[in-house]
Amino acid sequence: MRDTLKHRGMRNKLAEILVAKGITDKNVLEAIRTIPRHLFMDSSFEGHAYQDKAFPIGADQTISQPYTVAFQSELLEVKPDHKILEIGTGSGYQTAVLLLLRSKVYTIERQSELFKKTKIFFRKMGYRPKKLIFGDGYKGLPGEAPYDGIIVTAGAPEVPKALMSQLKIGGRLVIPVGTDDQIMTLFIRKSEKEFEKKEFGSFRFVPLLENKN
Repeated sequence: MRDTLKHRGMRNKLAEILVAKGITDKNVLEAIRTIPRHLFMDSSFEGHAYQDKAFPIGADQTISQPYTVAFQSELLEVKPDHKILEIGTGSGYQTAVLLLLRSKVYTIERQSELFKKTKIFFRKMGYRPKKLIFGDGYKGLPGEAPYDGIIVTAGAPEVPKALMSQLKIGGRLVIPVGTDDQIMTLFIRKSEKEFEKKEFGSFRFVPLLENKN
């Protein structure tokens, strides 16, 4: 599959839809306009790539809805050279957005089939996260901590304490919390012990599973 002018036009329209839904971060919108989302999906679903909806990508996972990706990225307030931990690499689309925001991305995927597929895809596309790891996202990646931001792309029944502890002071954790429906939640670390918590309404994600590789 190629990336054509037609695809770029569709991405511009998608960005306009996201603006209408309240996304304001210019860098996030530029990433949505730039990244060829259709290449992250099976070619037979190309027609769905620039609709604002989630789509299955195999291994019972989905490529997140563009609005959700933009919303989470905006909440993270990514700055160039920020160290970001992503839990749930999935198709790699969210990873690509974070890389385009010029952050250093450490990303963990627990599904072996997806991990292998995305690793090859990243190489082919020239996307270079600092680390792409096969493992249990519940535990985070303590060896590289602390992080400026942590983003979780699966619904967590509760907030993993390991992730909270791996945030820098001033760092932001964006995580959908809940079982069936999730509440998008932002934690900002104020001090060693103190976190500010903000909630941003209901979203739907595949579940974040512990100890399931």
